[in-house]
Amino acid sequence: MLPSHSNFSGKIHGGYILGLMDQVAFAAASKFSGKYCVTASINKVDFKNPVNVGELLTLKARVNYVGNTSMTVGIRVTSENIQTGEQNHCNSSYFVMVAKDEDNKNAIVPQLELTTEEDVRRFVRAKSKLENTKERVRQFDEASFDCEAHLESLRDHRVVLNLGEA
Repeated sequence: MLPSHSNFSGKIHGGYILGLMDQVAFAAASKFSGKYCVTASINKVDFKNPVNVGELLTLKARVNYVGNTSMTVGIRVTSENIQTGEQNHCNSSYFVMVAKDEDNKNAIVPQLELTTEEDVRRFVRAKSKLENTKERVRQFDEASFDCEAHLESLRDHRVVLNLGEA
């Protein structure tokens, strides 16, 4: 990692690392599908350890889940101090990528072959994350959200309710 990628404290900008992750997700999804792919969403990203200027960054990606036209690509980022050999897990995330055809329409992706229990675990986990996201979107849809049902749960939080008359 170069000084040009760092902030004032000598740590690599998280946004720069996310950009690298997006490129790796594109490469993994495109290679798997044989199609041009675009990023549809990025699941939660937790930065576990900082990356310092001068460290070697390794990004590993694999397709964990496939739908009809989309794929979930899991990415793990590790840093290595090239002088000491010390390695740190920096972050992991899941990118949902969509395959496109020559007319920029969504394209069908190949089936994913699962050959180990770990493959099954990764597939089921990614499937669960997608289902949970869809449920959360449905639950908090503006048109159907029931504010009254949630007011009591706010008592233990640092909020002041002043809803006034609508």
